[in-house]
Amino acid sequence: MHLEVLMILLVFCSGSQEASMDKDHDRIIHGKPLSNKEHEHGGEEGDFEYDHEAFLGDQAEEFDELSPAESQRRLGIIADKIDADKDGFITIPELHDWIKNTQSRYIDEDVERQWQNYKRLDKETINWIEYRTAIYSFLDEGDVDESEDGFSYKEMEARDARRWQLADTDQDGELTKLEFQGFLHPEHAEHMRDIVVQETLEDIDKDKDGQISVAEYIGDMYKGGEEGGAEPDWVQTEREQFQKFRDSNGDGYMDMEEVKSWIIPPDFDHSEAEAKHLVFEADVDQDNRLTKLEILDKYDLFVGSQATDFGEALSRHDEF
Repeated sequence: MHLEVLMILLVFCSGSQEASMDKDHDRIIHGKPLSNKEHEHGGEEGDFEYDHEAFLGDQAEEFDELSPAESQRRLGIIADKIDADKDGFITIPELHDWIKNTQSRYIDEDVERQWQNYKRLDKETINWIEYRTAIYSFLDEGDVDESEDGFSYKEMEARDARRWQLADTDQDGELTKLEFQGFLHPEHAEHMRDIVVQETLEDIDKDKDGQISVAEYIGDMYKGGEEGGAEPDWVQTEREQFQKFRDSNGDGYMDMEEVKSWIIPPDFDHSEAEAKHLVFEADVDQDNRLTKLEILDKYDLFVGSQATDFGEALSRHDEF
């Protein structure tokens, strides 16, 4: 279900900052989230699920099942497509455009698929009763309300109903396809940003007092290591970030406005940040651009996390 806004963002940082700051921005958004996968702290080999989904979109899972040789072959085809001016180099702007277009395509396809699933054939709009019947009618039985990710299904229904109301911009009781897109992907619609902030606060605010303590802030990004083990250095850094920057009024908590300043920074381009990160990781000669060979040498960063000798061909056969 699309009941949570998963705002996962890897920010490119250079030098020693890269290892300490990527967790800081896991919930920052600007437009659409690149992926619903968290980028593992420290960037160790194999922890590339975020990058796979940012780079490949809905094709990421299929690539993960390919052999290394087949992953590299298909990646080579993609690299040729990204090189828009065909000069043999992939620049940050070219990579930025590829990632942005990949994510835009994902939104369009997701909206179209769900629109066709829930829209009646005799209408060009959807109302809440129709959608609720398709998603939550099982709650009418009265004996099912298991929790999912900390929320009961009834709580999830209430959150969806609130989001639906906001997405209905003309308040006529029906969602057009564009309004439905705002409901499904509120982080992508300017007028829906406040609900993204509110849902984020509610996700992290475990004691439900309407604000986020430093313990809740840390708990959202660090689940704890081995019992008795020391916290990683970056956790202490995050505590300092909370005190110095997140809690701007110094009262020990983040309120709604402070959460908004945190997750919706002005003038931040998530696609550019991921493009810079990928170049940083794969640019062997450090000329701030990638050759096809550099990309293929780091194929596991781009496409292959759990490669096997067996894999199904992608549905987009014409691309490969």
